[in-house]
Amino acid sequence: MTLLGEYVLPRDRPVWTSVLVNTLAKFEIEEKSARQALARTAAEGWLTSDRVGRRVRWSLTQPGRKLLTEGARRIYEFGSVERQWDSRWLVLLVSVPESKRDLRHRLRTRLTWAGFGSPEAGVWICPDVSRQEEAEEILSSLELTRGAMSFVAGYGSIGEVGSMVARAWDLSEVERRYEEFIEEFAGTSPDDGPATLHAQTRLVHEWRRFPFLDPRLPTDLLPANWRGSQAAQLFHRKHQEWRPAAQEHWDKLD
Repeated sequence: MTLLGEYVLPRDRPVWTSVLVNTLAKFEIEEKSARQALARTAAEGWLTSDRVGRRVRWSLTQPGRKLLTEGARRIYEFGSVERQWDSRWLVLLVSVPESKRDLRHRLRTRLTWAGFGSPEAGVWICPDVSRQEEAEEILSSLELTRGAMSFVAGYGSIGEVGSMVARAWDLSEVERRYEEFIEEFAGTSPDDGPATLHAQTRLVHEWRRFPFLDPRLPTDLLPANWRGSQAAQLFHRKHQEWRPAAQEHWDKLD
């Protein structure tokens, strides 16, 4: 998905199987596994294939293009803008029976991606009240709107907001991942097209995890000297610096 979003999405043309398989081989992904990944992605409706002689090429479907466009927007914008916070919280109350574990997992995955945390079972919070429409879409798609409730409010006088944040999000683990990201890429300086494409792909692949891991809390709710800001600056600087050479080399592969 990283290769498709970074190199195939910006181009309005199919990509050969050999290009994808050979590129994935540079990341120690065996040909069999690469072809299985292509087949799974097609089975999920994100890709479609056509044969040209003895060769096969792949195109993004409309749902696939929509999925990657939204993902790219979230990934590339993540960490680029500091928003002002008015101290209001969006609170969701939604209950899923323990017996429906798959549904609980899907709800958690999608709400986490949307920036929500859960301090208590059935309670989800987010400091970005503009996410209410997105939350409603998630609940609707999972058929969980019946019985669910939402509130927009400020934190009251009982308890401490810092304690609530700590129960909803493991910020120490997020910061540890940011430190690993900085350590891995701060000193990386590829010197040719193949090396730059490899570095750029790794950069995006690692960064695309953070919109899921990091709820992008307002500065008021973050620990002092939060490493996420440094990591975001590093990502955007390296991505802009490496992009021309990486894209140029991709065109040569085709």
